[in-house]
Amino acid sequence: MSEFDYDLFVIGGGSGGVRAARVAAATGAKVALAEEYRMGGTCVIRGCVPKKLMVFASEYREMFNDARSYGWDVEDGDFNWPKFSGRLNTELDRLEQVYRGLLGSSDVEIFDTRAKLADAHTVEMADGTKKTAKHILVATGGHPSRPDLPNAELGITSNDIFQMKQLPKSILIIGGGYIACEFACILNGLGVDVTLYYRGAQILRGFDEEARGLIADMMREKGIDIHVGTNIVEMAPAEDRPDHSAQPTGSDAAMGAPAEAAKGIGETPTSDTAEAAKGPIWVKSTNGKELVFDHVMFATGRDPSTKGLGLEEAGVEIGRRGEIVVDEYSQTKVPSIYAIGDVTKRVELTPVAIREGMAFVETVFKGNPTKVDHELIPSAIFTQPEMGTVGLSEEDARDQEPVEVYCTSFRPMQTAFAGRPDRVLMKLIVSQKTRVVLGCHIVSPHAGEMIQLAGVAIKMGATKEQFDATCAVHPTISEELVTMRDPVRTA
Repeated sequence: MSEFDYDLFVIGGGSGGVRAARVAAATGAKVALAEEYRMGGTCVIRGCVPKKLMVFASEYREMFNDARSYGWDVEDGDFNWPKFSGRLNTELDRLEQVYRGLLGSSDVEIFDTRAKLADAHTVEMADGTKKTAKHILVATGGHPSRPDLPNAELGITSNDIFQMKQLPKSILIIGGGYIACEFACILNGLGVDVTLYYRGAQILRGFDEEARGLIADMMREKGIDIHVGTNIVEMAPAEDRPDHSAQPTGSDAAMGAPAEAAKGIGETPTSDTAEAAKGPIWVKSTNGKELVFDHVMFATGRDPSTKGLGLEEAGVEIGRRGEIVVDEYSQTKVPSIYAIGDVTKRVELTPVAIREGMAFVETVFKGNPTKVDHELIPSAIFTQPEMGTVGLSEEDARDQEPVEVYCTSFRPMQTAFAGRPDRVLMKLIVSQKTRVVLGCHIVSPHAGEMIQLAGVAIKMGATKEQFDATCAVHPTISEELVTMRDPVRTA
């Protein structure tokens, strides 16, 4: 008989934790999992899935105009947020039950409560109940951060967007990363007056400069008011603003708090998030402007959800950004404790967390030490247009070795016919020495779909000549990936 209650106890019911629990249980291990909020984690409940559904919803406005250009007799409609929101929450409820069903059918015991470490082999529940485990896996993910600013609690984060009772007429988004830009495009597509402040010189820092420049241009073309080199200095309820001459950009009607703020470890049910969004909100910025918005959304980064988990008391090392420090096998300094996913702040993507969970099981329960390859991971940014990327940007590549750059930008057939000014970008970064394609960057409708397939070739080490030897599929946007014959520049 085992000296422990379980072979594995997982803290966190997101994609990575659920996958690890299920796969471990399939080896015959006795497994339990604790989740304090909703099963499915950030991706399913307050991230990727609801966001992508909102992307779909926001794209229909331009489709009405396109349809008329193609001969359809259609009229513009009004977007009904309560109707969409109701269907969205029904779908999230369904997906949560799917996750619970998968755990149940795998014989994983579920604890719907907050859990923390008591020691290297003991987990303590919120009610004081303690369970022991031979191995403990922390998969608590991350949560949106807020700036250290007076009245910051008035703003919302990406967690709250999905639970708004109604859409605001105006919103200020603070930040220039992919979350800020995605929601700027989504809300603009749904008819919200969107302003974006970013303190840097260009949005989407860290991505290919040419690609992010085109996205910024297209966002402005669609009516998003982007201010780079700009940050927020002060914010307050509009009725308390120092100068009442500041004019609102949208309705002065208060929009009300989100119906139910999305919570998770690190942003618990006692968080002030539920009190956010008490618009209208007066904002003063570094560019000297004073404006009033119905909502202010902070998209200024995400922090690992490690606070209050008893990690350091148990001997687990915490990094300077609040992340759990692990080795290449996801093991902490405490041999019995492992961590995967966003809480380790390695590569913060759902498919990566899932792979880390599977590698953990291979290593610990199947006796097959397995590392996760964090190189050449394709990803997509669901702005409008989308961006798909894999490998090195032009800037990073030329810092490493001499490269050739193959690039083309043009108006795609579908939207050009409809009279839209949209442009797309297809770009390959190629090593001059080996001819290997080091990076691929696509700004285009359905770029996420394209980059998945391009990522296979680049992960295999395909050369530019192998791309060229592939017959084009015509007429498509993606055919440009295999028809760019001459470099536009060398570096």
